Amino acid sequence: MEELEIEQTETETVDDEAISFEDLGLDEATLAAVERKGFKVPSPIQVLAIPRLLNGDANIIAKARTGTGKTAAFGLPIVQKIRNMNDGVRALVLEPTRELAVQTCTELQSFGDGKFPRVCVLYGGAPYNKQINELKRGVEIVVGTPGRVQDHLERGTLKIDKIDYFILDEGDEMLDMGFLEDIEAIFAQANPNSRILLFSATMPKPILKIAEQFMGDYEICEEEGFVEEPLLIDQSCLFVRESEKIEALVRLIDIAPGFYGLVFTQTKNDADLVSRLLDERGYDVAALHGDIPQGQREKILARFRSRKTRVLVATDVAARGIDITGLTHVINYSLPFDAATYVHRIGRTGRAGAKGIAVTLVRPEERRRLEYLRNAVRRAAKGELLEGSIPSVEQVLNTKRARMLDQLKAQLGLYVVNEIELTEENAAVERTASTHIAVDPVYTDMARELCENQNAEEVLAGVLSVWYGKKLDKSHYGEIREYKGGRPARGGKGGQDFVPDPNQKRIYVQLGKRDGYNARALAAYFSGLLHIPGHKVDRIEVTQNFSLLSLPKDSAERVLQMAKRDHSLPHIHLDTQENGPDGFEKTSRSDRGDRGDRGDRSNRGGRRRDFDRDQRDGKKSRGFKNDHGRAKVHTPTERVGASAYKKSNRKKNEF
Repeated sequence: MEELEIEQTETETVDDEAISFEDLGLDEATLAAVERKGFKVPSPIQVLAIPRLLNGDANIIAKARTGTGKTAAFGLPIVQKIRNMNDGVRALVLEPTRELAVQTCTELQSFGDGKFPRVCVLYGGAPYNKQINELKRGVEIVVGTPGRVQDHLERGTLKIDKIDYFILDEGDEMLDMGFLEDIEAIFAQANPNSRILLFSATMPKPILKIAEQFMGDYEICEEEGFVEEPLLIDQSCLFVRESEKIEALVRLIDIAPGFYGLVFTQTKNDADLVSRLLDERGYDVAALHGDIPQGQREKILARFRSRKTRVLVATDVAARGIDITGLTHVINYSLPFDAATYVHRIGRTGRAGAKGIAVTLVRPEERRRLEYLRNAVRRAAKGELLEGSIPSVEQVLNTKRARMLDQLKAQLGLYVVNEIELTEENAAVERTASTHIAVDPVYTDMARELCENQNAEEVLAGVLSVWYGKKLDKSHYGEIREYKGGRPARGGKGGQDFVPDPNQKRIYVQLGKRDGYNARALAAYFSGLLHIPGHKVDRIEVTQNFSLLSLPKDSAERVLQMAKRDHSLPHIHLDTQENGPDGFEKTSRSDRGDRGDRGDRSNRGGRRRDFDRDQRDGKKSRGFKNDHGRAKVHTPTERVGASAYKKSNRKKNEF
């Protein structure tokens, strides 16, 4: 395998300011899309990738950091190449998460003319029927997550044997998430002559191994002279209940001197809601999302750049392409689903050597997702996401009062700053009172009239109250109930502070490490089974033979009923240790415990014979499939886990 290293030409090393999108070979229709998007000059990775995708035919590995415009780097030339209706899928884009898949799909659609190319997105947790109908109607570009794309390939609802482009986005993150086997299986069904494009922020050995295995000759596009450095950003997370997030946000804004920042929400509705609530409290705020017309969007951004608007509430898709310097804060009102989105968000502050602040609001039940994000951020952002505390109302008011008083003194000239000579023992700044305040005689006369027969101090206090309105009014702030913290799971360090959520129920499921499951795989399994977001599967504890997890009340009841009817599902029952004997209408003895035990006893010989025969013939044992479609083996030995667990319940009230 011959590796073709790319040496940038003189035109590529020219200052980005001198290169325009017209210079990259884009046609008029694509340039019109670029103008609609508000892109001004191409990023370095776009300068390197777009001409090669338009003119060459080599496979490409592009090293591209998050937030450098890599979606446009492969999307613009591919959309330009696929401009008409086709009888099959022409391009496949794989993304590591459903959120990135949706964002990429939306971005690719915005590059077209509204008719072609047709783009659809495939991801787990969404109904199959809608996706199948969209594929039947015909699409040119498919964006999807590896698990759901493989599902459609196995069902025969997706064909990729005629694709011209195979794009792996965020390749290193997909490897971290364990998608290598899925990617290999998808590659096996793709057109062997398709052009492969791999985008990755780093180049670990497994990435190069994929290149050697599937790409043959390839070119590497990489921004020259770039040295990745730690972000100059203070990162913290605050645990707060969903209903109290707006109160936490108000305190964060008020305690910061000269707050000028972006607040990221997950949905358009959240962006509108947060913006409205802040506006009602008197903040200079605006919302930005996909439903905002382009003309209004430009006005909103113009006001924000000029700092007439100090708080911009935006969704991830709407914030793409925004390049505003001087931001002091980035607030994640909702927890990002992946490290790439997080790094992209916080990277909008702390630029040009300035120090920025990033704060993430986390619901207590999201602690498991936070731990995953922490590990990913440690690698991607070269920083630490530390747990902080929400400032109290007293702290906020004291900070505001001191800041207002300093500003007033400075405006009145009540003190000047004199530097004391620095010595080893003394290094300080002294404020000395000014001997004279220059005041217009008109105001002197007004002050005399106001203070006549009055206490001058009380009169001044009244003037300050009128002037500053309710800025120091305690009633401006709502209550935030104390969250003691602690790991939201039974037992273990910190668990004593956890109080079970009454809207959740804890269940036992006979899937464990022996079956190849970890917390992520279990979340994906129940997300696909119940068609709920993965983050709703919470507080997952995985042991060798079984696991405990929490589900929303209705979902827990539904999965218990499904387990009663469908014997191909793993054994599932209500965990009475946490839910108590009256959690909700529980399964009967025969439905809960005896079905699995009695079924094993009655068919133990048959199951053992099937298992032994399959092992002898080199086949997979019969069972059910996880979210990636791989068969799981269930042997009689593994069935012992449920009965052992129930016996331990009868002996002692602890796990």
